[in-house]
Amino acid sequence: MTRTAGQPGGQAAANQTRGGTGRGTIDRRLLGYTSGSRGYLIVTVAFGLAGTGLILAQAGLLAHALAAAARGDAAAALAGTLAALLVVVAARAAVSYAGEVTALRAAATVKSGLRRALTARSLQLGPLWLGSQRAGEITTLSTRGLDGLDSYFARYLPQLVLAVLVPIAVLARVAVADWASAVVIAVTLPLIPVFAVLVGWHTKAQTRRQWRLLATLGGHFLDVVEGLPTLKVFGRARAQEDVIAKVTNDYRTATMSTLRVAFLSGLVLELAAALATALVAVEVGLRLLYGHLGYETAMLVLLLTPEAFLPLRAVGAQFHASMEGAAAATRVFEILDTPTPRLPQPGATATALRHDRADLRSEDIRLNGVTAVYPGRPHPALEGVSLTIAPGERIVLSGPSGAGKSTLLALLLRFITPAAGNIAVGDRDLAALDIEPWRRQIGWVPQQPYLFSGSAADNIALGEADASRDAIRRAARMAGAAAFIEALPAGYDTPLGERGLRLSAGQRQRIALARVFLRDPPLLLMDEPTAHLDPASARQIGTAIDTALADRTVILVSHGQGWDGGGCRSVRLDHGKLMSSARVAWPADTTAAGVLR
Repeated sequence: MTRTAGQPGGQAAANQTRGGTGRGTIDRRLLGYTSGSRGYLIVTVAFGLAGTGLILAQAGLLAHALAAAARGDAAAALAGTLAALLVVVAARAAVSYAGEVTALRAAATVKSGLRRALTARSLQLGPLWLGSQRAGEITTLSTRGLDGLDSYFARYLPQLVLAVLVPIAVLARVAVADWASAVVIAVTLPLIPVFAVLVGWHTKAQTRRQWRLLATLGGHFLDVVEGLPTLKVFGRARAQEDVIAKVTNDYRTATMSTLRVAFLSGLVLELAAALATALVAVEVGLRLLYGHLGYETAMLVLLLTPEAFLPLRAVGAQFHASMEGAAAATRVFEILDTPTPRLPQPGATATALRHDRADLRSEDIRLNGVTAVYPGRPHPALEGVSLTIAPGERIVLSGPSGAGKSTLLALLLRFITPAAGNIAVGDRDLAALDIEPWRRQIGWVPQQPYLFSGSAADNIALGEADASRDAIRRAARMAGAAAFIEALPAGYDTPLGERGLRLSAGQRQRIALARVFLRDPPLLLMDEPTAHLDPASARQIGTAIDTALADRTVILVSHGQGWDGGGCRSVRLDHGKLMSSARVAWPADTTAAGVLR
């Protein structure tokens, strides 16, 4: 579990609290993110314009038909008008449908772009940042949260366009027919947006609180599910039921509060529109009664007046529906704005970052007075470490827990950057090298490797997607994984399940080692690779590394102090400081299990 189970929300909730207040540019940022969907939005606006013209045409034809019927005209004389009216009604329905379809496609394009950007940014920020977040919150954000943008793009934005176009067009048409009614509409029309803005301020805060609680609920629930075996062992499962019940109840309360505000705002807007329409109806009726207004003109005004207020009322309703997606987008932009910890060192140029590469088969790596600091920790994880790693060298990093061994690997992987000092590769600064080619030269076996829900072959070929099945089998044999993989129901094609839960810890470690053997990288970083293996299996892994990767650079984190079967350099760290660095040779009867652990 990534956090104490009794404290849901954690830093993620705090981050969302900060991100949910005062980020008033969310609409502009979303609109600025629509470069790939601007064609759809332009078409949507065009359909809105067409719909506005059809509204005017429908009202004119209907008023003419009613007036003609009132005069007693024959049905044959009305046939043309009624046929045209049916065509306009059908065209209006078609335009409305087409506009929503194109808007939904725009929403899909924006959502896809935001999800790609969120994923890429999360990868750039690295494991250190991801470790401070809740996995469930990021998952909820990229799925359910961004799905809320459908309402924003498909309904709110098109309705916002119509809220500008339709009232202006209606006012112009009514002014041509009856200027007095146009004045009444123009005076009462601003009441709708004023009430909508007043209610919208409160709704925005309620919706952001609702979204924060949903993210907290999703994150905490995922933590509980992942840590359920541990909770059961320590008898804390029942307590977590109470925590989830409390968070769920808070979310239900926030949702009901948001709905209450939405319904009340709808009542306010409907009441204001009804009163405004009633004023127009009264003055039109009185003038019609005294013969100061023609019947057809009066019908046209009465038919168009609700159409002037309808888009503004609809904007208020769609605003509430779109706020969840907008709140989720606020959090996405907050993550996209998070500064990356892998900033280039002073003097690194943009050209170097794009083009400069290193060859770890021939160039050494030098740590020059490197200090690494984690936020919130009082002492450096590494302090003033200087170390030279020659190509093809075997290095065993030893020391107590918290000595800085894993931090040194994180520096080489560029998950973090030095707070002081620098890392040089050949005659260049590591920070000036292109990060992707650099990482392609590194094989990493962490303490707890992650396996995906694909097949065993897919997991082994994670870094070499086009690897042949023979190469995958050879890598599995070198890692000692071939026997148990071939015993699976479908062999190498057997799905391993999420996180490889069908396998034991030692079997998952062998799959991770097979990945590295398949890639055959110049530099291999191993963090306790045999911690979950028996002595015979550990000896087999040590032999495979010594033979298959004989000319590769290997840095191994271990609580031991040597390497079975040959010489190596033992580097000991303690409290972030380099205590010793010496070349040692171990007797032949020293087992790999004792050496590598």
